[in-house]
Amino acid sequence: MIYRLRTISLSVCFMAAVLALSCKDAAAGFVTPANPAFGSNAANASSWLAGAHAGYNWQQGAAVFGFETDLQATHLNSSMSGGLTHSPPIVPLPASDFASTTALIEYYGTVRGRLGWSAGQWMFFGTAGAAYGNVELSSTFSTLGLRTFSQTSEQKIGWVVGAGFEYLLRPNLMLSLGYQYVDLGRIGISSTTTGISGGSSVTLGQAATVHAQFQTVMAGMSWRFAPGSSSPWAGGYAGGQGGGAWGNNAAATYASSSQIIPSDMRLKRDIALLARRGDGLGVYSFKYVWSENVYVGVMAQEVALLYPDAVLRDDLTGYMAVNYTRLGLQPMSLP
Repeated sequence: MIYRLRTISLSVCFMAAVLALSCKDAAAGFVTPANPAFGSNAANASSWLAGAHAGYNWQQGAAVFGFETDLQATHLNSSMSGGLTHSPPIVPLPASDFASTTALIEYYGTVRGRLGWSAGQWMFFGTAGAAYGNVELSSTFSTLGLRTFSQTSEQKIGWVVGAGFEYLLRPNLMLSLGYQYVDLGRIGISSTTTGISGGSSVTLGQAATVHAQFQTVMAGMSWRFAPGSSSPWAGGYAGGQGGGAWGNNAAATYASSSQIIPSDMRLKRDIALLARRGDGLGVYSFKYVWSENVYVGVMAQEVALLYPDAVLRDDLTGYMAVNYTRLGLQPMSLP
């Protein structure tokens, strides 16, 4: 039963293809490959930050040293679209042209050492250590009805450096302002697709990268757990912070190529006549010697007898290709 249904389905597809190819008359035209879009784009982002931190300090004289860890939520979204063109140019761009790339960081955290110098209620510090976060990258490119898409999401580990100052508002309460430079490394994606459009074989390709590095400025407030210590900056603390970030540089390139599909019968196999048009031109099902896909189209040798101006011959190989536009039709691929 399944075999019968599949046979009926293929028969319907063949009949639809034959009718589409055989009911059109020859029309004037020129042999031109399809003209797919291509281009490039780049973007970076800015965003809010909000998070929490905790740490511990030791103090010897004016020197203060310790460690701190923090975790921030953000929405550092580098998004870009467009940037496409054609050669020769097409104005306005066809509705089928679309390119969009997005690189996103939604959180990051750090584990850092700190070294500072205190002066009364003020303490100035430098900091460095490890950073971690999740980096997402996705990209879509479509033109001439074809589409290619790729995406990835990776947990990354990198590094962080920074500086800032803190102020003892009260023995158990600190205010802070800090700067961080975070680098989570790079990730990249790429994808390709090939299809038929307007009698041409069209290949689309894209590649996108993001350097997940960004800078932050945050103000915070911390509660000290040992305000009675003889060293005013020693002991554990925890608190929250908020601010802004900018960076996350992303870039993408969108490439394409096209060539007229060869119709020479020497490049085809499993050829079967399906019907003949009113002008005597045969409509066939076939496979190319390099593919298992089934196509419906014409044979260049036969077209050369009826419409010699609709046939191109490659000077190097001698193989022939048909200008399907000249015949008022285009080849079809069956499922």
